[in-house]
Amino acid sequence: MTTRPDRGGDPPPRPPGVPAIPAQPGPEAAAGGPPPTAATEEPAAADPAVDAVTEPAPRPDRAQYGVVAVLALVGGFVIFDATTRVGSAINTADPIGPKPVPILLGVLLLVIAVIYAVDVARGGAGEPEAGEDVDLSLPIDWRTVLLLVGAFLVNAVLIDRLGWVISGTILFWGSAYALGNRHYVRNLLIAVALSLITFYTFAIGLGVDLPAGVLQGIL
Repeated sequence: MTTRPDRGGDPPPRPPGVPAIPAQPGPEAAAGGPPPTAATEEPAAADPAVDAVTEPAPRPDRAQYGVVAVLALVGGFVIFDATTRVGSAINTADPIGPKPVPILLGVLLLVIAVIYAVDVARGGAGEPEAGEDVDLSLPIDWRTVLLLVGAFLVNAVLIDRLGWVISGTILFWGSAYALGNRHYVRNLLIAVALSLITFYTFAIGLGVDLPAGVLQGIL
């Protein structure tokens, strides 16, 4: 009698402590329910085409055109020199002749110049070498540069008079000294060994005799 309503009357009150029966979803909820309200509606995805920041197109580095011009000039000069000054002597030992190789090198230089020019026009630029530990704010070490130049000049002046072994030793030892190495005796022994190795490598391996100078008849 406490759980069923009387005929023609309202349902009697429930005793305390009995939980209320939750309302069942209607047919609209079963079919999908009403459209979500503004509070529960998810925000629409942003349009990347609208939100994307338009970056300016990269400007070509006009200084790189100087490199392109140098490559083109060197390639043209190599081809011109190979076709006008290089002889065309052909023998059994060299059936190709001396012209094809420099002509091929000149053509490759021209092709590289064209490709490089197209890349620069499209905005290409070289990236700094990440592995170089060079501080561009420091001044040039002119002492090291002048010492290296002096070692090469001494070698060029003395190679015919003293021979490659002596002038090469001066070149190798002077270069090590200019670059900061102060192991004088060890550097001298290494320089003599390098000079002798290069001398006999050219003489025996390549058939090219480097100047012997004052050591003629000894080496």
